[in-house]
Amino acid sequence: MGERVIKWGILGTGLIASAFAKDLAFAKNTEKTAVGSRTKESAAEFAEEHGVSRAYGSYEELVQDSDVDAIYVATPHPFHMENVLACLRAGKAVLCEKPFTINSGELEEIIQFARDQKLFLMEAMWTRFLPSIVKVREWIDSGEIGEVLLVKADFGYRAQWDPEWRLLNPALGGGALLDVGIYPVTFASMIFGTNPEKIQSTAHIGETGVDEQFSILMSYPSGKTATLNGAFRVDLNNEAYIHGTEGSIRIPSFFSARSATLYKDGEEVETFNDDRQCAGYAFEIEEVGRCLSQGLLESPVVPLDESLAIMKLMDEIRGQWGLKYPFE
Repeated sequence: MGERVIKWGILGTGLIASAFAKDLAFAKNTEKTAVGSRTKESAAEFAEEHGVSRAYGSYEELVQDSDVDAIYVATPHPFHMENVLACLRAGKAVLCEKPFTINSGELEEIIQFARDQKLFLMEAMWTRFLPSIVKVREWIDSGEIGEVLLVKADFGYRAQWDPEWRLLNPALGGGALLDVGIYPVTFASMIFGTNPEKIQSTAHIGETGVDEQFSILMSYPSGKTATLNGAFRVDLNNEAYIHGTEGSIRIPSFFSARSATLYKDGEEVETFNDDRQCAGYAFEIEEVGRCLSQGLLESPVVPLDESLAIMKLMDEIRGQWGLKYPFE
């Protein structure tokens, strides 16, 4: 049985929503059905630019569109819980931009609601579905680098200073951990799982009251460790390294990876190159379609329990810094 055509709604009209809409054109069995914004003008402009059939001037109108099968929530993360619950209450499947929520308490609530209502829900961790990352998992699973003992992943960039910008604004859930840190933390989870024995971390809390950069060391059984860094006030190399007893893997720009290289004895053995035309969101879009066609309520690649465990890890890390948002 072939996959059914999924009619997508997009909730939000920001940069990430635009990138998602562009990639819908590359995903199989999809239709750009509707977009919802806080204003009719913004929705209409977005719909015209991206070839979306219907434009709604409110999120409520979007979620009530009976033709929409799945909704991509693309609002800033402090609004994710409210927006996701609105979609679920309308009976829609939901793909929610990362981080799923601000904290694990919020995420527990929406996961429980989705499970009670038997509705599909997934965090939009697009990196997991990139061909290069799929190849990395294959190398590890087949024992190409032996037992993995060390992971290192960095993601950071230098942004312009603007205290009102959402990443510098605590009222909007700002900070490096939730925005860019989700990538290295999730990457470590993909390799070692979600139960480190010990977490040590440090962060620079800037003048606006959010973390501008951080470093995390996670320790796992048998001496395995993950070293993770994130920032939005300094440039990092944005690479990931996986070191095992028989080799290593290097992934440039791992969060949007287009290549990965396997090394043994310090020599390059194989490089996988992804020649995709899309940005990469098409692969997670197709995963939602596959799950819905098979009647699955969550993705086995990004399961809800893992998303929740990762959010609990980030709660613990923020707790070490004493960083709490004003609305928590």
